[in-house]
Amino acid sequence: MVTLQVGAEQAGFRLDKALALLAGEISRARLQQVIKEGGVSLNGTVTSDGSRKVAEGDAIALVMPEAKPAEPVGQDIPLDVVYEDEHLIVIDKPAGLVVHPAGGHEDGTLVNALIAHCGESLSGIGGVRRPGIVHRLDKDTSGLLVVAKNDRAHQKLAKQFADHGRTGPLQRAYLALVWGVPRLREGTIDAPIERSNRNREKMMVVKEGRGREAITHIALLERYPPLLKGLDETEPLASLIECRLETGRTHQIRVHMSHIGHPLLGDQLYGSGFATKAVRLPEEAREALTALGRQALHAAVLGFAHPASGEEMLFESDPPEDFAKLQAALARL
Repeated sequence: MVTLQVGAEQAGFRLDKALALLAGEISRARLQQVIKEGGVSLNGTVTSDGSRKVAEGDAIALVMPEAKPAEPVGQDIPLDVVYEDEHLIVIDKPAGLVVHPAGGHEDGTLVNALIAHCGESLSGIGGVRRPGIVHRLDKDTSGLLVVAKNDRAHQKLAKQFADHGRTGPLQRAYLALVWGVPRLREGTIDAPIERSNRNREKMMVVKEGRGREAITHIALLERYPPLLKGLDETEPLASLIECRLETGRTHQIRVHMSHIGHPLLGDQLYGSGFATKAVRLPEEAREALTALGRQALHAAVLGFAHPASGEEMLFESDPPEDFAKLQAALARL
């Protein structure tokens, strides 16, 4: 049991909302379920009413039920296998595919596909619901992802990802279509990130000393429209940016690009304020953006040392068709 005290910042909120703010990583939806099941007491009295208002100084006791992880089962889901051996498998993940089972996505995930493809060889270090998963991509981000097929490979790959390539060959580069053009052709965004207290689905940049370190290196590849005769005569609507990760925080690229004023095209979570810019696009580009229906982000480069041989391996992936069509339409501006 955990006892939490309502502060001035939570006073007047619904019980479920106040508890979500105080409890940290537990989602509000999960807490609402726990409240209904009798796992929450307010000032010593069990309550099942999540809408009840709380006051400063109230004591909330939370008893979370023991987790009952369901072991994922194999499902016949097609995989685009880029490379595979007895130690690992590299997948080119399509947009729309969730990496591992979680709330709202109990099956139909990459893990379900991998279990069917790899059988009993998958590493279990990542936990029963994340066998073999060393790193992940957002559901709507496409591109390269490596999965370990045994515990030793998992340990060695996880160590490389934890080091972020600072002392080894790990490389992670993404292609992003963003609104506008960053001021510098090349630069580094060094801004810590933590989960938002107001929207648990979002991450946000915070002041130094808070959150977790997050570093993204960016480089301008193309701008749309392009420079005319070397003169910046036309205001650019969008640009293609390469983002290289030095750390791997949740939504890192999306948060960092929004933070510097250049959110990703199609990003409803971090770029909603730029939705009106779409009306300035020609019809072809507007239609391509609508067809994309997600953030324009693709994991294009993945490099690492093979966990068994030590050989440096490098994989590259072209953007999927929907991304490529939007990029081509922008190039014709």
